[in-house]
Amino acid sequence: MAAAVSVFSLNALAQSGTDQKPMFIDVHHLGPGKVTYKDVAAAHKKDLAVEKKYHVDFIKFWVDEKHGNVYCLSSAPDSAAIAETHKEAHGLLPDHVLQVTPGMQAKIQKGKDFYLDIHYLGAGKVTAADVAGAHQKDLAVEGKHDVNFINYWVDPRSGTVVCLSQAPDSAAVIATHKEAHGLIPQEIMKVQPGQ
Repeated sequence: MAAAVSVFSLNALAQSGTDQKPMFIDVHHLGPGKVTYKDVAAAHKKDLAVEKKYHVDFIKFWVDEKHGNVYCLSSAPDSAAIAETHKEAHGLLPDHVLQVTPGMQAKIQKGKDFYLDIHYLGAGKVTAADVAGAHQKDLAVEGKHDVNFINYWVDPRSGTVVCLSQAPDSAAVIATHKEAHGLIPQEIMKVQPGQ
């Protein structure tokens, strides 16, 4: 089962200066064949209906239908507020939650598939500055592989890095990382984005 993390950019909020709450990616592992994009979109609407009660702002979600995983990006006072929102909205609690720092959002290109790739580097073995440097190396070679890196999120406490990109296939994403800095993701999956 692909263990991954939902991601998209909170940069719009961060750049607006109106929201200083921490950012989180929460992950739901529902299992192969047990989730559809339509179901997740409906659950997301329920989250939006109650999120203000818990001071949560759900921003984006990603669905990996093949493996039955859902990834939600939000800002919130803490991870407990996210769990409470999900609990009241639809009862589907996350399997785990990462507190993340985002990179800078790039433009989305029309007509390309989305991929989420995950690097598990180990607790205390990566910083936001380290990931920013590696991301710049990805950007320097992404065009060679027809990849568009949109954003990344890093959780230094767990040593987890999540990258969101558009590409012709997962091999192109891996090839870009390999050429740029040699850090191959442990997991990569095609996802459908939603908001």
